[in-house]
Amino acid sequence: MHYFTLPFLGLLAAGLHILFKKQPLNPKNILEAVLSYGLAFNLGISGLYAFMGHAFVPDKVAESILWPSGSPFQFEVAVANLSFGVLGILCLWIRGKFWLATIIAFSVFGFGAAYGHIRDIILHQNYAPGNAGAALYIDIIQPLVFICLYALYKKLSKKANTFP
Repeated sequence: MHYFTLPFLGLLAAGLHILFKKQPLNPKNILEAVLSYGLAFNLGISGLYAFMGHAFVPDKVAESILWPSGSPFQFEVAVANLSFGVLGILCLWIRGKFWLATIIAFSVFGFGAAYGHIRDIILHQNYAPGNAGAALYIDIIQPLVFICLYALYKKLSKKANTFP
């Protein structure tokens, strides 16, 4: 559910920011708001949500992925998600290369997690919703979206800083 709700809320927050902020309405400013709130909601709040699941109801999360419950590695996944949650929230205030570092770290984690899901599908036919469902697709799609958005933002930023 949060896979669909948080992107919507991020776009809604970006739209409200654009509507009420007294900045020129141009592609760079729009993309900056979309990136800022997208990172805050899709990495930040999502990371905090995933942290709470892996840390506070680990058996329920393990069951949804068909992992054995009681693994100490699940707490490490929780802490990794917490770190992405903190980084994503900080993206509201810290911009530039901090965004890039956050997107790179999140992409490494997301693509690595997707590899793990796919490997588990191939080796163990694990088609549990937490393994082969939305989580798998989000682990691939979100990093790609943020990489593309950041690249476009940098391109627009360079154009805005050049003089004819």
